[in-house]
Amino acid sequence: MGIFDRFKSSQAAKDKAKRASDAAEKRVNEKTGGKYKDQVDTAQQKAEERFGMGRERGGEGSRDDR
Repeated sequence: MGIFDRFKSSQAAKDKAKRASDAAEKRVNEKTGGKYKDQVDTAQQKAEERFGMGRERGGEGSRDDR
């Protein structure tokens, strides 16, 4: 079992990664003045999907709430 398999099976790890992902997105958007907001959001979505932690947009926990 590889490191990513263990990651995908651990809900605690997924939750921590989502918080880190959100913090990184927020920081990048602050540093760029929101200029690349759409591109950053798309990249974050793809990364989260790749690691099995994709989420629905527009619902609870969505970046649209900020």
